[in-house]
Amino acid sequence: MTTLIRKVWESVSSRKGSNSESTSSSSSSLATSSTACLGAFDRVPIDLLMQIVRLVGPKEAAKLSAVCKAWRCLISDNELWIFFLQNQKEQEEPHWDSFLFSETHLRYGYPLQPFWSQMPQLSFMAIYGQREQVPGSVIIDGGSGYCKFGWSKYACPSGRSATFLEFGNVESPMYSRLRYFFVTIYSRMQVKPSSQPVVLSIPICHYDDTESAKASRRKLKEAIYKVLFDMNVPAVCAINQATLALYAARRTSGIVVNIGFQVTSIVPILNGKVMRKVGVEVMGLGALKLTGFLRELMQQNNISFESLYTVRTLKENLCYVAADYEAELSKNTQASFEATGEGWFTLSKERFQTGEILFQPRLAGVRTMGLHQAVALCMDHCHSAALTDDDAWFKTVVLSGGSACLPGLAGRLEKELHGLLPPSVSKGITVIPPPYGADTAWFGAKLISNLSTFPRPWCMTRKQFRQKSKVKLMW
Repeated sequence: MTTLIRKVWESVSSRKGSNSESTSSSSSSLATSSTACLGAFDRVPIDLLMQIVRLVGPKEAAKLSAVCKAWRCLISDNELWIFFLQNQKEQEEPHWDSFLFSETHLRYGYPLQPFWSQMPQLSFMAIYGQREQVPGSVIIDGGSGYCKFGWSKYACPSGRSATFLEFGNVESPMYSRLRYFFVTIYSRMQVKPSSQPVVLSIPICHYDDTESAKASRRKLKEAIYKVLFDMNVPAVCAINQATLALYAARRTSGIVVNIGFQVTSIVPILNGKVMRKVGVEVMGLGALKLTGFLRELMQQNNISFESLYTVRTLKENLCYVAADYEAELSKNTQASFEATGEGWFTLSKERFQTGEILFQPRLAGVRTMGLHQAVALCMDHCHSAALTDDDAWFKTVVLSGGSACLPGLAGRLEKELHGLLPPSVSKGITVIPPPYGADTAWFGAKLISNLSTFPRPWCMTRKQFRQKSKVKLMW
């Protein structure tokens, strides 16, 4: 690469004298040809030259663009930078589809302003350079049961912890619990809070559109910002988990089914905004109940274990959702798994009976509607609300949460919805499994924190908070 750049400089320098004698002619030449002053490379076919540039990589290619106008014209070609972005490692940049989605839908913050009409004028070289200068940020996915945290430049979360343990005594004031939680996370990451922005995902809560629910959300929001700014965090971006999961699936509208620690929420989202007026459905059944039901089944079958953690591990590795529950009962579904420190466990019908309570809660003694019924009700409300001319916005269902990763869940839910809803509503329904498994919301936050425009359009600063800025955040 050094030899190539030196050769370019030499070829351009040797032409400076002749170029100065015919400035007007060279200027017009540069305006009409991207290879006017490529020097010794003039005789190299453009397609071959582009292949060479592709080999040297984006950083060295950017250096070549500083040589002269003709090289800059050549290097700034969008197809070249699309190639660079498509072929980068996942830990360096997200997948090309995710990159394109985020830079064309999320770059201006909320309210979302997609600018597909501006695509021809979009410079991917400029975006690449801007993303290289974006400061790293801390991402904290504060789940209702477990928290994932790490750097935005990392391929995945660097640490995990039990949220309900970190919050400490639930009887203590909210400020104290939140401060203890954030201090613990920063301590484990071994980083100073003042060194970079933070992107925080928060479980959707206080679901209603009532004044009391709005006041509760506002109180929680203010407490979070106050704690973080008191810890000298320079900028804060706080978004609910459901919206981040939707972004991770490269969507801005749809219904997110988030199987949380204690409850499952069905959240309609239109253009990045939670449609609380349409209604957020809540099932009183979550990951904890699934694990507890598997424990009961194991105890009934005299399968001994030492801890609930072991049961949770078996749920994650052996359990699945049957496409047809009654038909599955007559099959041989036996399978084994070795749990660290406890040896081998063999499960049979327990494997699919555990996930079945999402559709038949009565099997676990829970009085609530089934998951398919809750999603169908949400879709019916969205259809009746007629918020847009096109009903397609709510027909994409994105699953989120660790227990949503159960194999077969997406297919079963889609099947049940088609059977439950009239054809006019069910046509076009698609259920998407968690795009990044249990870390889906974390990856949604990563999309935002690596935007070329971050942190300005998405974050609130301490100054804005103190001035009681009317910046609208997505809650």
